Amino acid sequence: MFEKVLIANRGEIALRILRACREMGISTVAIHSTADTDAMHVRFADESVCIGPPAAKDSYLSIQAVLSAAAISGADAIHPGYGFLSENADFAQMVVEHGFTFIGPSADHIRLMGDKVQAKAAAKAAGIPVVPGSEGAIEDIKDVALIAKDIGYPVLIKAAAGGGGRGMQVVRREEDLEDLVKMAQSEAAAAFGNGAVYMEKYLDKPRHIEIQIMADTHGNVVHLGERDCSLQRRHQKVLEEAPSPALNAAQRAEIGEITVNAISKLGYQSAGTVEYLYEDGEFYFIEMNTRLQVEHPITEAITGIDIVREMIRVAQGAKLSVTQDDIVLRGHAIECRINAEDPETFAPSPGKVGVYHAPGGLGVRVDSALYSGYTVPPHYDSMIAKLIVHGASRNECLMRLRRALEEFVIDGISTGIPLQQRIIGERGFVDGTYDIHWLETLMAADKDGA
Repeated sequence: MFEKVLIANRGEIALRILRACREMGISTVAIHSTADTDAMHVRFADESVCIGPPAAKDSYLSIQAVLSAAAISGADAIHPGYGFLSENADFAQMVVEHGFTFIGPSADHIRLMGDKVQAKAAAKAAGIPVVPGSEGAIEDIKDVALIAKDIGYPVLIKAAAGGGGRGMQVVRREEDLEDLVKMAQSEAAAAFGNGAVYMEKYLDKPRHIEIQIMADTHGNVVHLGERDCSLQRRHQKVLEEAPSPALNAAQRAEIGEITVNAISKLGYQSAGTVEYLYEDGEFYFIEMNTRLQVEHPITEAITGIDIVREMIRVAQGAKLSVTQDDIVLRGHAIECRINAEDPETFAPSPGKVGVYHAPGGLGVRVDSALYSGYTVPPHYDSMIAKLIVHGASRNECLMRLRRALEEFVIDGISTGIPLQQRIIGERGFVDGTYDIHWLETLMAADKDGA
């Protein structure tokens, strides 16, 4: 049993992990930059360690600083949350080498899934369906041109070492292939220090469906259903719901079983998410995230399972607390990501929060580290809150979400709340017929109309 866990993160996810630890009787250590001295996770933790100046590279991304904080605080284990060092295989390996437990998967699995080309090959070998495309990184443009011609345009060029839309180009004509491959390689090298790219068939109107899995060190693997993450802007998720309105029970069971079997073959442990594109009844592997996801609360809402708690238990060597037969999906849940940014221009909006009032009531959860008088720093990701709403049906969930968004008050800075209100009022969302291009198409129409 861990006595003390260091939380290698900040903001709402640090607070989320802290609460899980406290409910398990585990002491917590918060790390923070000088910009986060007054952050809520620092105030709530049993102890805290300042690890550097505001810039993430000198604080939250500094492996040396994080490990030093763990050593001086006497922590047993480190939970990385998401973002920052959560998918850094070298960090996970060094945590173990320095005598701490890493609350997450092995460094080998993080490294495998961190390389998109290797991840695709591993997924295919494990029985997961993949998008047609190049077998590995693009080496010879002539060979790739032949493959593209065979599978048909448009095709998608993607960075092998990263995501988030960087190093990604859609090629619609053969004559543009060489130039766009070079552009993607240049973007990938600048963003990830690795210019390798690969090619996949570009799907016109897919959904983004992800399967949440949990695995322990005793060979037990379960899936916790799916999440629909198709509402995206510039490949960044804006709103997620579970279960997906696009799947039926048979499709859910089928892709869940395929995913569980593959994860078992890989020998993976801890929480993870296998992401797919879904179109015309077919699933295609995108990537696997070897960490906790931002949108994990909607899975917790429909399953009643505390994913962070399970991660901690698995890291301690315990068996999963549930079997697949124990997992029943109940109702519907939606998460809105609330960012500190202008809802129309998306320009960041850091600054001091005035009045802060979080919505409440049955089925409403807010994960946030905000409070009245808190100053949102300009140095980090703009997400400042997550509104999670659960209902017995999708319609009940939508009505409750509308009410909760109306109650949500964050004064002093601009936020994305008006955008979320706009989204959930649109017919395409209400009907559940949207795809991964729907939101950007809607916003482009607004811009053209203006």
